[in-house]
Amino acid sequence: MCLPPETRELRMKTVLVTGAGGYIGSVLTPKLLRSGYRLRAVDRFFFGRDKLAPAAGLEVLQEDTRRLTDEHFRGIDYVIDLAAISNDPAGELFGAATEAINCDARVATAERAKRTGVKRYILPSSCSIYGVTDDVVDESSPTNPLTAYSRANEKAERAVLSLADESFVVTVMRQATVFGYSPRMRFDLAINGMTYGAWKGGKLPLMRDGSQYRPMVHIEDTTDVMLLLLEFEPDAVNGRVFNVGGDACSFQIERLGRMVARVVSEIMGSTIQIEWYGDPDHRSYRVAFDKIETALGWKARWSGEDGVRQIVDALRDGRLEKGPETITLEWYRDLHHWHRIVRSVEMYGGILDIE
Repeated sequence: MCLPPETRELRMKTVLVTGAGGYIGSVLTPKLLRSGYRLRAVDRFFFGRDKLAPAAGLEVLQEDTRRLTDEHFRGIDYVIDLAAISNDPAGELFGAATEAINCDARVATAERAKRTGVKRYILPSSCSIYGVTDDVVDESSPTNPLTAYSRANEKAERAVLSLADESFVVTVMRQATVFGYSPRMRFDLAINGMTYGAWKGGKLPLMRDGSQYRPMVHIEDTTDVMLLLLEFEPDAVNGRVFNVGGDACSFQIERLGRMVARVVSEIMGSTIQIEWYGDPDHRSYRVAFDKIETALGWKARWSGEDGVRQIVDALRDGRLEKGPETITLEWYRDLHHWHRIVRSVEMYGGILDIE
């Protein structure tokens, strides 16, 4: 298919992605390259540089987002700011770092992007900023962040949205809980972890009482939205917030667990047992996704069943294994543990080999 001249020109734009080697970034990066963008991929690579395969048009920069300078944004057209401490447990344990990375560094990134002539900035945030609620919440509902992670996200949202103007398009994505296969896999996310447990052990632990709601979105769907926001008419997305997910993937936990057990049972040919544990979890929230469907004409394509099958397929054919780095909080703890040990014994630039 021959693209019109204006589309061919758009396809040559350069995108800076922070957190490019992470769970979402390692799926987004090749998708951007396939769509014809050039890419500057920024990451600390806590989980390894091998998650991003070398490719034409890809520039890899190992850097901390707290240390970026204006020079890193020269020649950049768009920014997708994914880098973050990525869940509630890690946010509580590393509170100061969460505030610095999820809020301060993102605001600084947006400010530098605007100052250096970047045209668009996308902030992937989280539906968790709504907190616990019995109502179905939409983008106009009050927020009630209850954790260090969600509070930092909310502060970052407010600050970056204030930067939006005619020459700097800012859009916030409040993502539902993401699931699905990624080269930088996470098994500390609900559907991913349930699927692994059912596949590996034949049992699926669920926290009582199962009535709590959780909205979900597949990783392919949310990265599709990021590409859509790069190309959409500015007036429709500038200074706006969009919940990203779909009604079909808004689950009560019991229904979600039974779906995972059923699909894995069908694939493996054996019965998966659900095992209830703990006191009832009263954290629950339901989210409306009408705005993104109406304003952008986007609708989630991937179902929960699709995600479970995708993960089991990757586990069965060896593309995916569960290791220490697939549980984010545990991996951060391991890195801190070994960092202290290495610093205590390192001398003259090495341990056994010295300079």
